[in-house]
Amino acid sequence: MIMMRFIFSKSEHNVNSLCTKVIFMTVCALVLNLQSALACTNFIVGKKASADGSVICSYNADDYGLFIGLCHFPAGKHQPGTMRDIYDWDNNEYHGQIPEAAETYNVIGNINEYQVTIGETTYGGREEMVDSTGIIDYGSLIYIALQRSRTAREAIKVMTTLTNQYGYNSEGETFTICDPNEAWIMEMMGKGPGSKGTVWVAMRIPDDAICGHANQSRISKFNMKDKKNVMYAKDVVKFAREKGWYSGKDADFSWKDVYAKPDFSGRRFCDARVWSFFNHFQDMTRYLPWAMGKDPNAEDMPLWIFPKKKVSVQDIQTCMRDHYEGTPLALDSVDIGGGIWQMPYRPTPLMYKVGDKQYFNERPTSTQQSAFSYVSQMRAWLPREIGGLLWFGNDDGNMVAYTPIYCGNTTQPECYNTPGADAVTFSDKNAFWVCNWVSNMIYPRYYQMFGDLKTVRDSLESSYFNNQQEIEAEAQRRYSSNKVDAINYLNDYSNKKAQEMLGRWKQLAVHLIVKYNDMTIKPERNGRFLKTKTGLGAKVKRPGFPKSFAKELVTRTGTKYLATEEN
Repeated sequence: MIMMRFIFSKSEHNVNSLCTKVIFMTVCALVLNLQSALACTNFIVGKKASADGSVICSYNADDYGLFIGLCHFPAGKHQPGTMRDIYDWDNNEYHGQIPEAAETYNVIGNINEYQVTIGETTYGGREEMVDSTGIIDYGSLIYIALQRSRTAREAIKVMTTLTNQYGYNSEGETFTICDPNEAWIMEMMGKGPGSKGTVWVAMRIPDDAICGHANQSRISKFNMKDKKNVMYAKDVVKFAREKGWYSGKDADFSWKDVYAKPDFSGRRFCDARVWSFFNHFQDMTRYLPWAMGKDPNAEDMPLWIFPKKKVSVQDIQTCMRDHYEGTPLALDSVDIGGGIWQMPYRPTPLMYKVGDKQYFNERPTSTQQSAFSYVSQMRAWLPREIGGLLWFGNDDGNMVAYTPIYCGNTTQPECYNTPGADAVTFSDKNAFWVCNWVSNMIYPRYYQMFGDLKTVRDSLESSYFNNQQEIEAEAQRRYSSNKVDAINYLNDYSNKKAQEMLGRWKQLAVHLIVKYNDMTIKPERNGRFLKTKTGLGAKVKRPGFPKSFAKELVTRTGTKYLATEEN
């Protein structure tokens, strides 16, 4: 089955998602290790569904071996005739050139100076639709669109126009495209080798709704008469008819059922992430059979839902840290897969065999291979360089403090842009490596050690949110008299907070190794380790097995470790 093949080969081996891309090696400071994964997630919140009226979207970049930081494209003016080289983001092969725009906008990470944010997840779909001769792959497409667009609608036009003109050299992709006023989901596929064209459909998310996608095509039927909220390629149905893939009425055409039909892997490993996200804001029990993936007659989930409460940036950060807690898919339940200290993570690959039977691991939103994660906040009522804010972290979203990066920023903090650091070169100046240093200590001893990280993480994030109003008020004061001064002020603030986070994470790393050395726990009070009257370290605690694990161990081993004979 197509989706099954994509999930396991692409997910674990190939670079084919924006979360696995670097923007021109000379522009982004951190170089990608080109071993990749189809494993990203986007959550989307309309402005009337959010707690403060902002449009919110998120993205995690999951890829084994991926090393990447925070990229930057400066704004620029370009002379007529200037050309732009396009290199394939999978293998860095040269595809060709396209004319550069006369003017390009400042881009930091996945947001530009007009607060346009674009994320993605790759779903694959029909292999024969990939245009291997096309010039533009979806990674290049995203950053070109960010550099050329002032609104989400403009970005959609840029993306579809360019791929129709120069060809689309990628598999099926779902894009999140947002600005301070609108949130859109767009799905796109090529038409096969040499076609230089795409079929696509884009739908505006209702302002009072939330949406998500995670490597499974999500758009089914769409109203072709709703020109205000739906855009699509003129031949989106005709192309499928010509290929013999569809013969029904136009009004009954379902994008995903024709171009990327969900199967077990698309539902359990992909849509289940969306199901869990929705479940935070509405009871989704009705759609659990769909997320479980095994019932062929299960009711499909809606593309979006209307949350029962307003959704905040902090809520989305929490959802990016989700391990299916409190659901039948939870990874924190007692089973041997979580190890002694029940980590809500599992080793990969997703599928494994025991004898002649195949088994699988769950694939929650929060997963150890994330290289970076962000939550984007876009606010129409503020000056654009102040209103756009990328909350960014350089590791698994559960294991980082998201630091503020403003959309007008023109320089990256050193910790997200570290000279000399790469996928095989550790640097204690680099956030990716320091955060991974900490998280990899915690993973196998999760419930013993995670509380220490959470305390630091939540304290830092609380300080950022507590300071946000004051910082932005000062930026607005400066903006009224000197726009550049305001931008520089926010840039300096962003970089300072990122560097402070790095310093605090180094302290955390040292604290963890001292406190939990040799599987014991050193007592502490108010953050200081206790000592005896003679200056020695206080007596350590030896926690042994958690009760649940000890019980499971005895169940599996019987009397092997019984200390006394039974009467």
